[in-house]
Amino acid sequence: MAASLTETFTLGHSPDPDDAFMFYAMAANKINLRGYRFKHQLEDIQTLNDRAVRGELHISAVSIHAYAYIADKYLLLPCGASMGDGYGPLLVARGRRPNLDHRSSNEDIPKQLRACTIAVPGTMTSAFLALQLYLGEFKYVVVPFNEIFEAVRQGRADAGLIIHEGQLTYAQSGFTKIMDLGEWWKARTGLPLPLGANVLRKDIPHDIQADLAAILRESIGFGLSHRVEAVQHSMPYARGMGKDLASKFIGMYVNEFTLDYGEVGRQAIRRFLGEARERGYVDREIAIDFVN
Repeated sequence: MAASLTETFTLGHSPDPDDAFMFYAMAANKINLRGYRFKHQLEDIQTLNDRAVRGELHISAVSIHAYAYIADKYLLLPCGASMGDGYGPLLVARGRRPNLDHRSSNEDIPKQLRACTIAVPGTMTSAFLALQLYLGEFKYVVVPFNEIFEAVRQGRADAGLIIHEGQLTYAQSGFTKIMDLGEWWKARTGLPLPLGANVLRKDIPHDIQADLAAILRESIGFGLSHRVEAVQHSMPYARGMGKDLASKFIGMYVNEFTLDYGEVGRQAIRRFLGEARERGYVDREIAIDFVN
């Protein structure tokens, strides 16, 4: 079905270099948009999760954790995934690790961390859910993702749960890594840690759903095959990272899993949300449905 030139879809994504890279071809009209128009709305991931719960956006980046609460309104797009394949959100502390004996084994760390207050970037983020699966119950304070380092510096928290570019810049900011949750998950399950997804509202007609999924996949593919110009487009969102570091960060989260989850990616989502359901961190049965 061909859309009229007046048919506009809201497209929510975060102001981060990986999302900017992913949507570059759409934003810059580098591919055939098939007559559709897209209104890009850039907001932090917790805000996007909240908006998706209310069904406000036609297409949006969301946390995989949040998908459990929006599956009645949205389908997962088969492209656009952010997977941490052996890496992911980090627990960091200022200087020496808080309340942790430096001789502690990895088995001791969860017990000792439960005595800490951890700054987290939102309770509906996948990073938060992964930390729940790792630690069980723990004390936390919710802080915007870009203020977590400062919250730890000020003593509002003993440790911070870091997402986005802080995973690469924590050391130069004076922090010490306690745990990489993506590394922990991979060692435990053999699977990548599913962090982010793109979703599409269910009330969009099926033929248009197929068009929109194809456009998004073409946009990701264009960025991957025109990497230099797509990275350059992403630099205004790099928050102080140089081009090399920004390119490294983009490569962590825009890759073959982003073009298509594949069976491994789908299995990772089922395992991640399934364990969360079994342990009571998600309070509902989840139907994992993709756009066909």
